[in-house]
Amino acid sequence: MDIDPRRLRVLREVHLRGGVMRAAEALHLTPSAVSQQLVQLEREVGLALVDRSQRRVSLTPAGRVLAGYAERVEEELAEARRELTRFTERLAGPVRIAAFPTVIQHILVPALRDLAARHPRIEPAIHEVFGPPALQELRLGEADVLITEQDMSRPVLAQPSLATRALFVDEYRVVVPPDWPEPPRHVSELADVPWVASEPHLACGQALDRLAGLHGFEPRKLHVITDFAPTLALVAAGRGVAIVPTLALLDVREGEVLVSDIRDVGARRIDAVTRVSRTRSGEPDPVQAVVIAAIERATAELESSLSAHLGQPRDEVPG
Repeated sequence: MDIDPRRLRVLREVHLRGGVMRAAEALHLTPSAVSQQLVQLEREVGLALVDRSQRRVSLTPAGRVLAGYAERVEEELAEARRELTRFTERLAGPVRIAAFPTVIQHILVPALRDLAARHPRIEPAIHEVFGPPALQELRLGEADVLITEQDMSRPVLAQPSLATRALFVDEYRVVVPPDWPEPPRHVSELADVPWVASEPHLACGQALDRLAGLHGFEPRKLHVITDFAPTLALVAAGRGVAIVPTLALLDVREGEVLVSDIRDVGARRIDAVTRVSRTRSGEPDPVQAVVIAAIERATAELESSLSAHLGQPRDEVPG
């Protein structure tokens, strides 16, 4: 039995993504080309791998078994790449990193400079994506390293197929318009004001809901914004108050917003997540390992600069 490994990958994508259309998008092929690859694979193995009796294409039991072996083939190839790196002093190849804006700006950009100096043949590619879509990219192999954020009150992402490494704890701050007479000192003072809120599945959205529940009020979410730049612009314009992480305040101009003295707002946890290696050695991909090391070095430098930043008076953002 002679099986083309490229067709195995097509079968694996159809299985993981639940259909031909999504597999075609992931593989940058037409649905017709995917269907043809599946037909050729069925000829090679002499078995029906796809159930075409329903409107939605699914795999037969034999197809699911072979798709499982296709995943193992991918793992064996990854193992081979790891073994071959022993014969060269220079790591090379692409690595795909999924992350969100504040981490891209303040951690990944410095990390990439470090990485280019130490390992110039590594080719990092960053995709701005976060939340459930980012986790799906990692699971499906579209991302190699995922940087996540989550409110500290939530449990650490724990799945057998994923490895999570803590990077950074980013404290929240409550910011208010610059023309307020003085920053509030208690969350209860903000029960009746409009909020510039984050999406509820994001860390700052989780923090607002948590604080409101603890203090017994329903926040008036007048604006719902994902990115921190427009969030801070709305606060600066007097359109509401907001919870933002410290990283979001690093580039804010002096006096643009007031930072409150409210304590115990909490923090978001920033983690690096990778897929767990299920190969014989169990070791991580060497390219991914040096990328994560560069990210950790950049994070350590950021923490040092933040210590100086947080040492400034807290009633307004320093220049």
